[in-house]
Amino acid sequence: MTDVLILADSTRAPEMRHEVPVAIPDAFLYAEHGGRRVVVVSSLEAARVGEADRGIEVIPLESLGVDELLASGTKPSEVGLQVYTRACKELEILSASVPPTFPLELADRLRENGIELRVDRDHFDERRRRKNATEIAGLRRAQRACEAALDVAREMLRNAKVDGTLVLGGEPLTSERIKAEVERVFGEHGAYADEFIVSHGPQTAIGHESGHGAILPGEPISFDLFPRDRATGVYTDMTRTYVVGDVPDELREYHRLCKDALERVVAAAKPGVNGRALFQITCDLFAEHGYPTQLTKQPGEVLDSGFFHSLGHGVGLEVHERPWLGRVGDDLVPGDVIALEPGLYRAGFGGVRLEDIAIVTEDGIEVVTSYPYELEP
Repeated sequence: MTDVLILADSTRAPEMRHEVPVAIPDAFLYAEHGGRRVVVVSSLEAARVGEADRGIEVIPLESLGVDELLASGTKPSEVGLQVYTRACKELEILSASVPPTFPLELADRLRENGIELRVDRDHFDERRRRKNATEIAGLRRAQRACEAALDVAREMLRNAKVDGTLVLGGEPLTSERIKAEVERVFGEHGAYADEFIVSHGPQTAIGHESGHGAILPGEPISFDLFPRDRATGVYTDMTRTYVVGDVPDELREYHRLCKDALERVVAAAKPGVNGRALFQITCDLFAEHGYPTQLTKQPGEVLDSGFFHSLGHGVGLEVHERPWLGRVGDDLVPGDVIALEPGLYRAGFGGVRLEDIAIVTEDGIEVVTSYPYELEP
């Protein structure tokens, strides 16, 4: 069994949060050795870690001499290096795999003390792909928060009047106003988001443009919402596109093809299928109807219209993680959580994207998203 070392906080580092399911804002040490799972952490956090996972052994910093080191005037940064080195020696760790974000300063100190470290990105990616029960529960909560927020946003669109722009409550209806309501609903449902997309018109054809300004009738409005469950830190990801007023034929065509692509991919996805093959299904459909894709463009060509991104991505403690579902793909495994998001766009005009979140099961996928696809809100 490979020994493991992680030094990070569990609010931002997905490798740590996967192992220690509680949010701790300051970096601490996690180790696996000889069947033991050990956390070296301050007494401030020791009880929380023990309550979060009874299988983790907690070693407080005090038992490794932190008080004496601080009393001697040792700099706090040096104290950490010495304490974590002592912990590794007490655990008799001789070599370990570490994630690519492992601090170089500590790596140098451990190597100076005869401990071999190997960066193994694939190892840490793979162990996070098969989501545990706690993470799946967080995903479902985040998705319900996402859907509740979109309910409120759609109601705003339905109640808007047309007076040059869309007008709600006597004021122009803007991306900013809708975002404020979306954030409020996220919070009411135990979720939060640092960023998400409420874009409109030509903005909808610009990658991750978050959206701004007054919304007009007859233009696409893209909601790409990816909140996190507050309790677990797990993301979801969902996109829908709407039009208030007359729907241009071009957008109806985009929407029809994106829905068709999504249905084909959902039917084909199962364990062992490679993400590249699912991407190919979508690209073939769009290419048949004359739209450029990442698989039909010339090498070096930069697409700003057509299908210019991947089919989707894994989702978990990062909003974009493995498995890959694009020109490079991973074979799906049970426990993967995947976002599937076909889209079609025209620069300067806008586009349509539809995105669902799904769990890979033993024989197919379970689509967790439960939300209508209609273009009219």
